[in-house]
Order: sequence, then C-alpha cells, then structure tokens
Amino acid sequence: MHATASPRVDSMLGTLSASIAKGRLPLWIYNDAEVFRLEMERIFARNWVFVAHESEIPRNGDYVSRPIGQDPFIIVRGEDGKIRALFDSCRHRGARICPSDQGNAQTFFCPYHGWSYTTAGALEAVPAKTTAYQHLNLADWGLLQAPRVEIYRGLVFAALTEDVPALTDYLGDYRWYLDTHLALTEGGLEVVGTPHRWHIDADWKSGAENFSGDSYHTQTLHQSIMRIGLAPKAAAGASGGVNDIHVTECSGHATSIRRTDPGTSHFWGYPKDVAALFRQGELSAAQFELAQRSVVHTGTVFPNLSLIHIGGTDSADKPNSAYFSLRQWQPRAPGQLEAWSWVLVPKDASAEFKARSYKVAVANFSPSGNFEQDDSVTWSGVARSAQSVFARNSDMHLNYQMGLPEMSTARLMKDWPGPGAVYDTNLEEGVQRTFFNHWCRAMRAGARI
Repeated sequence: MHATASPRVDSMLGTLSASIAKGRLPLWIYNDAEVFRLEMERIFARNWVFVAHESEIPRNGDYVSRPIGQDPFIIVRGEDGKIRALFDSCRHRGARICPSDQGNAQTFFCPYHGWSYTTAGALEAVPAKTTAYQHLNLADWGLLQAPRVEIYRGLVFAALTEDVPALTDYLGDYRWYLDTHLALTEGGLEVVGTPHRWHIDADWKSGAENFSGDSYHTQTLHQSIMRIGLAPKAAAGASGGVNDIHVTECSGHATSIRRTDPGTSHFWGYPKDVAALFRQGELSAAQFELAQRSVVHTGTVFPNLSLIHIGGTDSADKPNSAYFSLRQWQPRAPGQLEAWSWVLVPKDASAEFKARSYKVAVANFSPSGNFEQDDSVTWSGVARSAQSVFARNSDMHLNYQMGLPEMSTARLMKDWPGPGAVYDTNLEEGVQRTFFNHWCRAMRAGARI
C-alpha cells in the first residue's frame, strides 16, 4: 500500500526533477512534517539501509539495537551464526524487549508479561501457558523480522520489504569505490569501540548530501581547523585542484576524491607500517592506484550511510594519522537527526595504531569533534530557515548550480577507469544533485529507486 501525499507535496515532487536539473531545490523540504512522513514510508521502508558492521556482533548471541528509519530493530547473530534483524516489539502487548544498546543474549525476555524469544526470533516460553494459553501455537507468535538481511564486505544491510534487488545490485557500480576502502587488506576492517551518537537540530538529508561531496565548504567553514594545524590543507583546503574529482550518478550513490600527483604514494596518510598491509588483492590495478594516491574520500550510499577516509591529528604537535569513519544520519523528526559515527581500522594493524586512529577520529568527527562542531551549526541553520512561513510563502529555492554547463568549467572525464559520471574537479555539485535525483525518484515512485 502506497503512502498518499497532499496536492502540495505531489505538485512539488512532480516538478522537482526538472528543478534539480536546473540546480534549484525548495528549501522547505529540509523541515516539513509531511515530507518526513513520506520519507519513512517511501524511502526507509523500501530501500536497503545499513544497520551494523559484522565485527560488532562476532559471536553467536551478540546483538546491537539499531533503527531503520524510526523503526526499532535488534541486529543479532543467532545460535546458527545467521544475522537477523528482529523487530523490537513483543507479540503479546508490543512492549520493547531489548532495552540495551548492545550485548550478548541466549534469549530476549519481555519485561511486561515475561514472553521470551530465541535469538532467531522464535517464541520459546510463555508464563502460565498450561493454564492461560493451553492451545497457543508458539510457532505463530515469534518476533517479526526484516524480510531481507544481506552483507557486503562486512557491512550489514536490512530491508523492510522483500521487493528490493540483491544488495550487490543495489550498491551496483558504486562497489568499485567501496572496495578501495573495504578490500585493501587481507584481514579486512573492524569497528573500534562503539558508535558515537548525538542529536542535531537538522534534517537527515543535510548530512547525506554534504558527505556526497561538498568540497566547496571546507576552506570556509573549517578554516580555523587548518589554521591551528589540525587538518592538512591537502585534505581540507581550497577545492578545485588538478587531482580533485567528483563521482556522480553511480547507481544512485556519489563520492568525492582528492588525490596526490601520479606516481606518489599516500594512502590517506596512514603510517608506513599500516600502509605496508595494503595490497592489490581483489582490486584492479586502477583501484589500487586510486587508493595509493588518495588523500581524502567522502561519499554517501543512498539513503543515509556516508563515509569519510582522511588523515589528521588531535594536536598540532603530534604526527598525523589516518582513519576511516562510517556516518549515518538517523531521521528522528522533521528537522531532527541523530548522527552515528563508527571508526574502522585494518584488523591486522597493531593495537597502538588502532588506539591512535580512534583518538584522532574522535578529535575530528564525533560529538566534540573539530569538524563536527562546524557542520552541526550550519545544518541547524538550514532546518531553522526551512520551517519558516516566509521561506515557504516566498517559494524560496536553494542554489545547486555549480558544475552545470552554463555555470562551470567542470567537465566529464572520458578516460576515468572507474564507473559513474566523473567530473575533473570537485568544484561542482553533481554529487548533491545525484542524491536529490534519487531522493526524488524514490519519493515519486513510492518504491525503491
């Protein structure tokens, strides 16, 4: 059953594709109750959504509590080793059965009336069953589950409908870029610590479109961080360098890449002993060269999973390190998001490096991170303006025209070895237009992109 939209929103969605093609976006979609409701039903309930990394639940019985849109799920590795997404709601009265963010369990016990479930979601015990529920068929009353759970190189995704393509097809050509991060070492990546979580008075789309590849803001918004030596100018300085590129329209996803000169080796600034772990392995020669020359990557997997791979430090008098962070923009309400941030490190790296990488990541991208404080303030301002009566009555549109032919010198690269529509500069906004093109398509169709 498709969620219905009012004439106001239907009219906006009907013209939005043409508007995006001209680099124009209505401000009010960043803080609107009806748009938010439709996003939950048309986007988060009908697309693959990232829920965990395998390393967070390595043993049978390990679990983490994670939302899909606004719906609460338990991501658990069952006694059979299979990962499931169990809806966190008892079948008796609907109470929450898992009050912890993470842990290990043999059963999930409802505190309301004592119904208990296995880690596979089966109902296994009901108090006073022989007198109160003599003919209850336990098999009919197990926990509901997300219909689809699939894993790509350690990333666990769930979908709330059967009617989605295979995860590999959903990620599509974008796997070419994901693999430069996820398949660079023999042992793969693992999560350090637990994800940081914090609330921001901003719309979830602000984080998703920014991390798609907004290189234009770094030299302005983050200039104080560069001035005190906490971020290298090569990574966070002025955009438009000869080695900076934007990957747009890559199976609905996008990424921004800054590189060093050809023939150099940087690997995001990892120390030599960690970089020695990197090998071509399953990667093509072009993918490995891209990783070797990489200074910083950001990107977004539609709808709300972002990444940043970058070097930096936690103090100007300490050497740089590198870190890989997954970011998720959890929608909480119109104009309200909860940001989640994971730090991932090569599993085969030393304990000393893992601790250092985690510390540097937290100093830069966390609730108290240097970069994070800058971004949060500006995104909050967007949501504040978006809810204003004046902006709506004035039909205020935002400018996303950078990179359009009549506006910019950005050109598509004909010799780029990877997939997507790739521009020869990061001074363009096709990455953001990619996000909103697919947001619009999902919202209009009321189904997966």
